[in-house]
Amino acid sequence: MFHAKNGSVPMDGTEMDYIAFGTGAEALVMIPGLGDGLRTVRGMAATFAMQYRTLAKRFRVYCFSRKRRLQPDSTTADFADDLARAMEHLGIGAATVLGVSQGGMIAQWLTLRHPQRVKRLILCVTLSRQNAVVQSVLPRWIEWGEQGDFRRIFTDTAERSYSAAYLLRMRLLLPLAAALSKPEDPQRFLIQARSCLTHDAHAELAHIACPTLVLGGGQDAIVGPDAAGEIAGQIAGCAVHIWPDLGHAAYEEAKDFQMRIVAFADAHA
Repeated sequence: MFHAKNGSVPMDGTEMDYIAFGTGAEALVMIPGLGDGLRTVRGMAATFAMQYRTLAKRFRVYCFSRKRRLQPDSTTADFADDLARAMEHLGIGAATVLGVSQGGMIAQWLTLRHPQRVKRLILCVTLSRQNAVVQSVLPRWIEWGEQGDFRRIFTDTAERSYSAAYLLRMRLLLPLAAALSKPEDPQRFLIQARSCLTHDAHAELAHIACPTLVLGGGQDAIVGPDAAGEIAGQIAGCAVHIWPDLGHAAYEEAKDFQMRIVAFADAHA
C-alpha cells in the first residue's frame, strides 16, 4: 500500500525508527508528538499510509521517531539535530516538514538550525514558548509517569485532546487502548515530556523565512488555544487556520486537515 516501508537509522549507538510511504515526487517529513515516548513508529508504515492516504498521493512521506535511547537532558533542539542527521543519512534534501504537538517544537528548531532541510513548514497544535496551560498539564503527566501510571496519562490525554462527540463514538475502544498504553521504556517518555517543559523558540521564530502554515484548535487543552496565534504573530507572512470547535487532536478530527496541507504545498510550489 503506497510503497509502505519500515526502517531505522543507526545513530549514537542506538537507532532512530522511521516509516516511509507515498507515491509523490516531493518529500514530506512528519514529526509526531509526545505519544512517540510511549511507542515509536516502528511497524506502523501500512497503518499510516491508510490514515494519511491523501498525503500519500501527493508526497513521499517520512515519519521519524526520536532515538530509541535518549540522553536524560535531551532537548527539543537536540531532537531537531538528530532529525537533520537522519534526513541526511536517507538522502532527503529540502522537504515539507509537518510537526504535530511536540513534533512542532522540534520542527521549529529544525527550521532555525538546519534551514536547508525545510522547504515548507507546517506547525500543528504546538507552542513556541511556555504558557499556563501546558505548565499545568505536563508536570502531572511526568508525576504519573514516574509512578508508572501510564493508563492515567493516556486517559487524561484523550479527554483533553478530543471533542465530546469523538469521545462518545470511541467510548468502547478507549479503555482497551488505555490498558495497552504502558511504554517499553518509561524513561524515554519522561525525557521527552521534560523537554517540552523547557522548549522556548519564540524569540527566534522571526528568523524563519520559508513558507509557513500554522494550524491549531480553538479548544486546545494541552498547549492552550492561544498558542497557534502566538506562533503566527512571530513569522512574517505565515498562513494560519484555527478549527474553533476542535482541540489538540484537530489533526485527527478535522476532515480537511490533509487537504489543507496539500493546498498549502500547491500554493507554494
